[in-house]
Amino acid sequence: MTAFKTVGIFGRVQNPGVRETLKALVHYLSKLHQDFFVESETACQLNDEKVNIISREDLGAQCNLLIVVGGDGSLLHATHTIIEQDIPVLGINRGSLGFLTDIHPTELKKIQSILAGQYTIEQRFLLTATLQNGNQAINQEDALNEVAIIPDSVPHMIEFEIYIDDQFVCSLNSDGIIIATPTGSTAYALSGGGPILHPELNAIVLVPMFPHSLNSRPIVINAEREIKVKITHNNKTSPRISCDGHAHLSAKPGSTIAIRKKEKKLQLIHPIDYNYYEALRSKLHWGKKIIAS
Repeated sequence: MTAFKTVGIFGRVQNPGVRETLKALVHYLSKLHQDFFVESETACQLNDEKVNIISREDLGAQCNLLIVVGGDGSLLHATHTIIEQDIPVLGINRGSLGFLTDIHPTELKKIQSILAGQYTIEQRFLLTATLQNGNQAINQEDALNEVAIIPDSVPHMIEFEIYIDDQFVCSLNSDGIIIATPTGSTAYALSGGGPILHPELNAIVLVPMFPHSLNSRPIVINAEREIKVKITHNNKTSPRISCDGHAHLSAKPGSTIAIRKKEKKLQLIHPIDYNYYEALRSKLHWGKKIIAS
């Protein structure tokens, strides 16, 4: 593994503590004499005229490592920006959980080892959701965590049919459905009662949301399969399609959402001492003793 020549820095500065950590990171990289650029919107919040500024669109052309300061939401946001450009991403956690951003703000020294080539790298796949009306594609969005089909502004039951590789699976009445990657299995899908999938699994989990049936359970399938969710004509309103909490597309009755694994993958950088199971223990408090008051 080779050292990274030029680093890009990205952060959503409105998050508490992010500005402080960004300034510390800029100072640290400067001490290391590391070439770096700060994404333009991030730089506006730093008020530092000495940093080299770059547009978000040019990150892929000028940088070969992106460091994201924030929570998992910030890393998701950055992923949607650079996924087509094959830039490895490293996360410094200023969020609440941080399954994807695993360097603590007090551990910036780990960055020096990573820049020297001492790191591990994971390939995390994404999903592409295509909204179709008949055979016509209306819109398309990507998701690193999940594609969720949810009610519009007023909560109500949605009627839909699920097909896998054009084979009918079932019809459901529920508040919606979450279709998640292994990365997203510890996010929204976990809150919906879905299983945790190890990141190395080539699998997708389908999690019904509050189904009107005691028999409906999450199902894990091969990630190479195509999933289709058909919104039946019995629906009086149009459900929304949410990809990683964004891109709220309206799926009219009679439309279909086709979901496939995306060819491009996120290259996620970890420190050499990264341990996935330790992350699960610390983030989800596994094995933590409950002390009676």
